This record gives sequence, C-alpha cells and structure tokens, in this order.
Amino acid sequence: MVLFAVIDITGSIPIILDIRNKGRKFSPLMAALISTGLIFVFLFVGEAILGLFNVDISSFAVAGSLVIFVLAIEMIFGIEIFKNDGPADAATIVPLVFPLIAGAGTLTTVLSLRAEYSLLNVSIAILVNMIIVFLVLRHVNWAEKLLGKGGIYILRKFFGIILLAISVKLFASNITTLFNMYD
Repeated sequence: MVLFAVIDITGSIPIILDIRNKGRKFSPLMAALISTGLIFVFLFVGEAILGLFNVDISSFAVAGSLVIFVLAIEMIFGIEIFKNDGPADAATIVPLVFPLIAGAGTLTTVLSLRAEYSLLNVSIAILVNMIIVFLVLRHVNWAEKLLGKGGIYILRKFFGIILLAISVKLFASNITTLFNMYD
C-alpha cells in the first residue's frame, strides 16, 4: 500500500492524458516493463549505483522532489516548464517512467521497504503495483470518457496540489537529513 500511494498512478491520470493530448506517444506495456526493471535494479543495487556517483539517498530524493515540484507547477498553473523536445515517442521514458512511475520517491521508498521487509514481500509489492500501473495506462481513455473534460480539468488541478504536497514532503524530510549529515 505504501508503494501504491507513492507511485499514485491514478493521481497521474491527468498528467498522462496531458502527455497524450500534446501529441506525445507512450506504450503502456513498455512503461510498465521499464519501470519494473528500473525499480528492481534499484532494489538490488540502488545504493551502490548512487555510491558510484558519491550521491546519498537523501540528495537523490531532494533532486527528485524538485522534478516532481516542476510537474506540479505545470499542472496547477497550466504552464509548460518541462520542455517536451524529445522525439514524440519518447514520452514513455520521460516523464512517464521517470519521474512519474519510477521516480525518486518510488526508488527511495523501495530502498526503505527493503530495510524493513523481506525481499520476497517487496518484490511481490512491486509486481502488483506494476500490474496496476499497466492497467491504468492501458485504459486511460476509459478514464477520460468517464470523467469528461471538466472532470479531467478538476482532477488535474487537484492532483497538481497533491503532487506539490508530495514534493514538499519529500524535499523537507530529506533536506533535514542532508543538513544533519553536514553538521
């Protein structure tokens, strides 16, 4: 459940629809598979990878919180900061896989869960969440039809605030850790 709340794929529906409406293409299956792979790699070797670059988990989480902050600002104010200047089919990787699905919050959470729970339980949680991610991405058009344009607009603003709050929380909890490390 913790991982489900952090990934918050249902809350990302307005972002996903916006990506699609801007003419950017994504593959639900590829997004789910790449996210799953990235999360599992991070589960097993995340701390070592960050260590290669001399980056601690808190610094990684703060950087990720800033990316999430920018996405939230775009949603709330209807402005474009994150320039989608990549190929039209590159939306599967950025911003869908990272930072929305397998972002800093997800990766940091996976490392935290690994410290508290068995590897088998964390692995099952990841797989269940990625099945849900795939289903939501696959049926995002159904959500749009169900909610309508007005509903999507309201959801976009509401989840923009939620995303902003998540970014502030991720930033605040990890910036404190960073300051305590350097004291």
